[in-house]
Amino acid sequence: MIETIRLRPAKPADARAIGRIHVETWRAAYPGMVPDQTLIGMTVDGKAAAWRRALERESKRDITLVAEAEEGPVGFASAGPNRDSTLPFAGEVQTLCLLPDGQNQGIGRLLLQGCFDRLRVHGITSAVIWVLAENPARFFYERMGGKRAGERDERLWGALLHEIGYGWGAL
Repeated sequence: MIETIRLRPAKPADARAIGRIHVETWRAAYPGMVPDQTLIGMTVDGKAAAWRRALERESKRDITLVAEAEEGPVGFASAGPNRDSTLPFAGEVQTLCLLPDGQNQGIGRLLLQGCFDRLRVHGITSAVIWVLAENPARFFYERMGGKRAGERDERLWGALLHEIGYGWGAL
């Protein structure tokens, strides 16, 4: 059980921990939903390098938060302006990853609310998150007040994946 969680902005020095969480979370959550070769091909080094670049070039309106327990980071989330104009939301939660041991303890709620709080600071008062339709995490977003706002098919990793967009009209 994780007792104390602190949310803080991510820094480039967090890239390795974020990369590890990204890989572990995806390998736990997405078997059978994304191509096996995608999960097998993910490496902590590769994700760490990608996150380091992203964190180094993050604009003032981009947000990456780390959820840190006493033993170190256990989750992260990123958000910023909406990258997809098909839905009428100003912001987008782009990623929310939480290690399996940290799930069902309120950490995901803290990360999501932290993203919403930071979006509001930048004048962004609505947001969407896209989730694979088969991902049980979609029920978390429903519990958090997200309303089903749209669906799309997106070609990723050589597969056509069906996604559901959950939106919050007022953060």
